[in-house]
Amino acid sequence: MAFVLDASIAAAWALADEASTVAELAAERLRTEFGLVPSLWWYEIRNLLVVNERRERITADDSAVFLEIVKAYPIQVDSILDERLNLQLARRYALSFYDAAYLTVAIRNRVPLATLDRELQVAAGAAGVSVLK
Repeated sequence: MAFVLDASIAAAWALADEASTVAELAAERLRTEFGLVPSLWWYEIRNLLVVNERRERITADDSAVFLEIVKAYPIQVDSILDERLNLQLARRYALSFYDAAYLTVAIRNRVPLATLDRELQVAAGAAGVSVLK
């Protein structure tokens, strides 16, 4: 079975001080399942790394190692943009268009969502999408 992997989970993997049991569970599940992500995921991950390099929380070398590790995970990009549903979810649940993209992928593929974003967790619950806990 697949699940949607939010960028907040990868942030917990990349930044040692943001460790999370949900992030650990998602990493464990990737041993036997695959993660689904919207196409913006790879941009979000790289932006997260660059921002944290600037803040001197990680180095460019740390980022390079992290990207190699993540590239080895079974992560599949769901490149279908359902703009109508995405906008509807963003408006209904007061989410950014970016966050709504994760919820859209979960709804379209009928799979659970792994996120550390509290607002996205609440929106997923309201939309009938299960959230990894």
